[in-house]
Amino acid sequence: TFETNIRGTYTLLEACRRAGPKRVIVASSDKAYGDQEVLPYQETAPLHGDYPYDVSKSCMDLLAQSYWKTYHLPVGITRCANMFGAGDLQWTRIVPKTIRLALQDQAPTIRSDGFYKRDYCYVRNIVDAYLTLAERMLEVGCQGEAFNFGSETPLTVLELVEVILKKMNKSHLLPFVQNTATGEIKHQWLDCTKAHQRLGWHWKWSLEEGLEATIRWYTDYLEEAWAVPQSA
Repeated sequence: TFETNIRGTYTLLEACRRAGPKRVIVASSDKAYGDQEVLPYQETAPLHGDYPYDVSKSCMDLLAQSYWKTYHLPVGITRCANMFGAGDLQWTRIVPKTIRLALQDQAPTIRSDGFYKRDYCYVRNIVDAYLTLAERMLEVGCQGEAFNFGSETPLTVLELVEVILKKMNKSHLLPFVQNTATGEIKHQWLDCTKAHQRLGWHWKWSLEEGLEATIRWYTDYLEEAWAVPQSA
Protein backbone atom coordinates (compact mmCIF):
# COMPACT_ATOMS: atom_id res chain seq x y z
CA THR A 1 0.00 0.00 0.00
CA PHE A 2 2.71 2.49 0.96
CA GLU A 3 4.94 1.58 -1.99
CA THR A 4 2.11 1.98 -4.49
CA ASN A 5 0.21 4.95 -3.10
CA ILE A 6 3.02 7.03 -1.59
CA ARG A 7 6.19 6.23 -3.56
CA GLY A 8 4.12 5.71 -6.71
CA THR A 9 2.48 9.11 -6.31
CA TYR A 10 5.61 11.17 -5.78
CA THR A 11 7.41 9.27 -8.56
CA LEU A 12 4.65 10.15 -11.01
CA LEU A 13 4.30 13.72 -9.73
CA GLU A 14 8.03 14.25 -10.21
CA ALA A 15 7.83 12.84 -13.74
CA CYS A 16 4.92 15.19 -14.44
CA ARG A 17 6.86 18.15 -13.03
CA ARG A 18 9.64 17.45 -15.51
CA ALA A 19 7.31 16.74 -18.45
CA GLY A 20 5.11 19.79 -17.88
CA PRO A 21 1.56 18.52 -18.60
CA LYS A 22 -1.32 21.00 -18.62
CA ARG A 23 -3.35 19.05 -16.06
CA VAL A 24 -2.78 16.21 -13.59
CA ILE A 25 -5.60 14.44 -11.76
CA VAL A 26 -4.67 12.71 -8.51
CA ALA A 27 -6.99 10.07 -7.07
CA SER A 28 -7.20 10.64 -3.35
CA SER A 29 -10.17 9.20 -1.43
CA ASP A 30 -12.73 9.87 1.26
CA LYS A 31 -10.48 7.62 3.35
CA ALA A 32 -7.90 10.43 3.42
CA TYR A 33 -10.05 12.28 5.98
CA GLY A 34 -9.73 9.48 8.53
CA ASP A 35 -12.25 9.19 11.34
CA GLN A 36 -14.02 12.53 11.83
CA GLU A 37 -16.57 13.60 14.44
CA VAL A 38 -18.37 15.88 11.99
CA LEU A 39 -20.11 14.29 8.99
CA PRO A 40 -20.47 14.57 6.08
CA TYR A 41 -16.83 15.29 5.23
CA GLN A 42 -16.15 18.69 3.72
CA GLU A 43 -12.98 19.57 1.82
CA THR A 44 -11.88 21.88 4.64
CA ALA A 45 -11.63 18.98 7.11
CA PRO A 46 -8.08 17.97 8.11
CA LEU A 47 -6.53 14.86 6.60
CA HIS A 48 -5.55 12.38 9.27
CA GLY A 49 -5.90 8.77 8.20
CA ASP A 50 -5.13 6.22 10.91
CA TYR A 51 -5.02 2.84 9.14
CA PRO A 52 -2.45 2.00 6.42
CA TYR A 53 -4.67 2.53 3.37
CA ASP A 54 -6.17 5.70 4.83
CA VAL A 55 -2.72 7.07 5.72
CA SER A 56 -1.47 6.35 2.19
CA LYS A 57 -4.36 8.36 0.74
CA SER A 58 -3.75 11.27 3.13
CA CYS A 59 -0.10 11.26 1.99
CA MET A 60 -1.04 11.16 -1.71
CA ASP A 61 -3.35 14.11 -1.23
CA LEU A 62 -0.76 16.18 0.64
CA LEU A 63 1.96 15.34 -1.89
CA ALA A 64 -0.25 16.58 -4.71
CA GLN A 65 -0.99 19.82 -2.84
CA SER A 66 2.73 20.23 -2.16
CA TYR A 67 3.60 19.93 -5.86
CA TRP A 68 1.10 22.67 -6.69
CA LYS A 69 2.28 25.00 -3.93
CA THR A 70 5.99 24.38 -4.55
CA TYR A 71 6.26 23.81 -8.31
CA HIS A 72 2.89 25.06 -9.59
CA LEU A 73 2.18 21.65 -11.08
CA PRO A 74 -1.50 21.95 -12.16
CA VAL A 75 -3.02 19.16 -10.09
CA GLY A 76 -6.67 18.49 -9.35
CA ILE A 77 -7.48 16.14 -6.48
CA THR A 78 -10.49 13.84 -6.30
CA ARG A 79 -11.79 12.51 -3.00
CA CYS A 80 -14.30 9.90 -4.05
CA ALA A 81 -16.80 7.77 -2.21
CA ASN A 82 -16.86 3.96 -2.37
CA MET A 83 -17.16 3.04 -6.03
CA PHE A 84 -19.04 0.12 -7.51
CA GLY A 85 -19.81 -0.99 -11.05
CA ALA A 86 -19.05 -3.37 -13.87
CA GLY A 87 -15.66 -5.04 -14.17
CA ASP A 88 -14.67 -5.12 -10.49
CA LEU A 89 -13.45 -8.69 -9.94
CA GLN A 90 -12.24 -8.14 -6.38
CA TRP A 91 -14.69 -10.60 -4.84
CA THR A 92 -14.09 -9.44 -1.27
CA ARG A 93 -15.82 -6.13 -2.04
CA ILE A 94 -19.40 -5.95 -0.86
CA VAL A 95 -21.21 -5.30 -4.17
CA PRO A 96 -19.59 -7.94 -6.43
CA LYS A 97 -19.46 -10.45 -3.56
CA THR A 98 -23.15 -10.04 -2.75
CA ILE A 99 -24.21 -10.33 -6.40
CA ARG A 100 -22.05 -13.40 -6.98
CA LEU A 101 -23.36 -15.22 -3.90
CA ALA A 102 -26.96 -14.28 -4.67
CA LEU A 103 -26.63 -15.68 -8.20
CA GLN A 104 -25.58 -18.94 -6.56
CA ASP A 105 -28.55 -18.67 -4.17
CA GLN A 106 -26.17 -18.36 -1.23
CA ALA A 107 -26.51 -15.97 1.67
CA PRO A 108 -24.21 -12.91 1.40
CA THR A 109 -21.56 -12.46 4.07
CA ILE A 110 -20.82 -9.18 5.85
CA ARG A 111 -17.45 -8.78 7.59
CA SER A 112 -18.53 -5.90 9.85
CA ASP A 113 -21.49 -5.69 12.20
CA GLY A 114 -23.55 -4.52 9.22
CA PHE A 115 -24.03 -1.00 10.51
CA TYR A 116 -20.91 0.65 9.08
CA LYS A 117 -22.26 3.53 7.00
CA ARG A 118 -20.80 4.47 3.62
CA ASP A 119 -21.46 6.65 0.57
CA TYR A 120 -21.66 4.30 -2.45
CA CYS A 121 -21.34 5.84 -5.91
CA TYR A 122 -21.77 4.22 -9.33
CA VAL A 123 -18.50 4.18 -11.27
CA ARG A 124 -19.91 6.05 -14.29
CA ASN A 125 -20.62 9.00 -12.00
CA ILE A 126 -16.99 8.90 -10.84
CA VAL A 127 -15.68 8.73 -14.42
CA ASP A 128 -17.81 11.78 -15.19
CA ALA A 129 -16.37 13.49 -12.12
CA TYR A 130 -12.78 12.87 -13.23
CA LEU A 131 -13.49 14.18 -16.72
CA THR A 132 -15.37 17.23 -15.42
CA LEU A 133 -12.52 18.20 -13.11
CA ALA A 134 -9.92 17.65 -15.85
CA GLU A 135 -11.90 19.72 -18.35
CA ARG A 136 -12.82 22.60 -16.04
CA MET A 137 -9.95 22.98 -13.57
CA LEU A 138 -8.06 25.59 -15.60
CA GLU A 139 -11.21 27.49 -16.47
CA VAL A 140 -12.33 27.54 -12.83
CA GLY A 141 -8.82 28.16 -11.53
CA CYS A 142 -8.92 25.39 -8.94
CA GLN A 143 -5.43 23.92 -9.40
CA GLY A 144 -4.13 22.38 -6.19
CA GLU A 145 -7.63 21.99 -4.77
CA ALA A 146 -9.53 18.88 -3.77
CA PHE A 147 -13.15 18.03 -4.56
CA ASN A 148 -15.49 15.50 -3.00
CA PHE A 149 -17.44 13.25 -5.36
CA GLY A 150 -20.14 10.87 -4.18
CA SER A 151 -23.84 10.05 -4.16
CA GLU A 152 -24.51 11.92 -0.88
CA THR A 153 -26.82 9.02 0.04
CA PRO A 154 -25.18 7.13 2.92
CA LEU A 155 -26.31 3.55 3.58
CA THR A 156 -25.36 0.93 6.11
CA VAL A 157 -23.85 -2.26 4.70
CA LEU A 158 -27.03 -4.14 5.62
CA GLU A 159 -29.16 -1.58 3.79
CA LEU A 160 -27.01 -1.86 0.66
CA VAL A 161 -27.17 -5.66 0.70
CA GLU A 162 -30.94 -5.49 1.17
CA VAL A 163 -31.30 -3.28 -1.92
CA ILE A 164 -29.16 -5.64 -4.02
CA LEU A 165 -31.08 -8.74 -2.91
CA LYS A 166 -34.42 -7.07 -3.55
CA LYS A 167 -33.40 -6.12 -7.08
CA MET A 168 -32.25 -9.69 -7.73
CA ASN A 169 -35.46 -11.18 -6.30
CA LYS A 170 -33.36 -12.86 -3.62
CA SER A 171 -34.83 -11.24 -0.52
CA HIS A 172 -35.27 -14.69 1.03
CA LEU A 173 -31.49 -14.86 1.51
CA LEU A 174 -30.52 -13.65 4.99
CA PRO A 175 -27.07 -12.03 5.27
CA PHE A 176 -24.53 -13.74 7.52
CA VAL A 177 -23.03 -11.01 9.72
CA GLN A 178 -19.52 -12.09 10.72
CA ASN A 179 -18.68 -9.00 12.80
CA THR A 180 -14.94 -9.59 12.37
CA ALA A 181 -13.87 -6.39 10.58
CA THR A 182 -11.04 -4.39 12.16
CA GLY A 183 -8.98 -1.37 11.15
CA GLU A 184 -11.79 0.40 9.28
CA ILE A 185 -13.60 3.71 9.72
CA LYS A 186 -17.15 3.04 10.90
CA HIS A 187 -19.02 5.94 9.29
CA GLN A 188 -18.05 8.12 6.33
CA TRP A 189 -19.84 10.05 3.65
CA LEU A 190 -19.22 13.20 1.62
CA ASP A 191 -20.59 16.69 1.15
CA CYS A 192 -20.26 17.45 -2.60
CA THR A 193 -21.51 21.07 -2.48
CA LYS A 194 -18.15 22.41 -3.67
CA ALA A 195 -18.20 20.19 -6.79
CA HIS A 196 -21.80 21.23 -7.49
CA GLN A 197 -21.09 24.94 -7.16
CA ARG A 198 -17.56 25.26 -8.59
CA LEU A 199 -17.59 22.59 -11.31
CA GLY A 200 -21.29 22.22 -12.05
CA TRP A 201 -20.96 18.49 -11.38
CA HIS A 202 -23.91 16.37 -10.26
CA TRP A 203 -24.27 12.61 -10.31
CA LYS A 204 -26.29 11.42 -13.31
CA TRP A 205 -27.04 7.83 -12.31
CA SER A 206 -28.81 7.13 -9.03
CA LEU A 207 -27.69 4.41 -6.64
CA GLU A 208 -30.54 2.17 -7.77
CA GLU A 209 -29.85 2.76 -11.48
CA GLY A 210 -26.19 2.00 -10.90
CA LEU A 211 -26.95 -1.18 -9.00
CA GLU A 212 -29.36 -2.38 -11.69
CA ALA A 213 -26.74 -1.89 -14.41
CA THR A 214 -24.08 -3.55 -12.24
CA ILE A 215 -26.27 -6.57 -11.49
CA ARG A 216 -26.94 -7.02 -15.22
CA TRP A 217 -23.22 -6.95 -16.01
CA TYR A 218 -22.25 -9.47 -13.33
CA THR A 219 -25.14 -11.75 -14.26
CA ASP A 220 -24.00 -11.87 -17.89
CA TYR A 221 -20.32 -12.15 -16.97
CA LEU A 222 -20.71 -14.93 -14.41
CA GLU A 223 -23.22 -16.95 -16.41
CA GLU A 224 -20.73 -17.00 -19.28
CA ALA A 225 -17.80 -17.79 -16.96
CA TRP A 226 -19.65 -20.60 -15.23
CA ALA A 227 -20.73 -22.09 -18.57
CA VAL A 228 -17.11 -22.63 -19.62
CA PRO A 229 -15.84 -26.09 -18.50
CA GLN A 230 -12.97 -25.79 -16.04
CA SER A 231 -9.76 -27.64 -16.88
CA ALA A 232 -8.70 -30.37 -14.47
